Amino acid sequence: MSKIIWYNQAVTLADIAHLGKNTHGEHLGIQFSEIGPDYLKATMPVDNRTRQPYGLLHGGASVALAETVGSVASALVINHETMMCVGLEINANHLRGVKEGLVTATATPLHIGAGTHVWDIKIHDEKEHLICISRLTVAILKSR
Repeated sequence: MSKIIWYNQAVTLADIAHLGKNTHGEHLGIQFSEIGPDYLKATMPVDNRTRQPYGLLHGGASVALAETVGSVASALVINHETMMCVGLEINANHLRGVKEGLVTATATPLHIGAGTHVWDIKIHDEKEHLICISRLTVAILKSR
């Protein structure tokens, strides 16, 4: 079993459900779906909010999903009384098109440091095909 990386080691999906309220993620239909000891998953529908003109999942929507799940994962690692986290860099490779259904992003840490976190985020379709792979770097800053 993997080591629990979350600051609150008993964190549940119910504890983080409010983080998506009134955000870009809520507009896109992103929902947190699973939390494990060292990973966080979120889903997003492929629909009129997330498709590009050819009817495929928009690459920008995939990146928004990846940044959402990775950023929230970083937020779960830190102590919010003394620290905050902000996205620093994200990249993505779009590997396969998706026209409908639900896609799932899984964020796992590549590096959890004092000043930065780096997340590997893989997005799969409902048939478990890998459709996008992303890497997100998050800066960890002292709270103001």
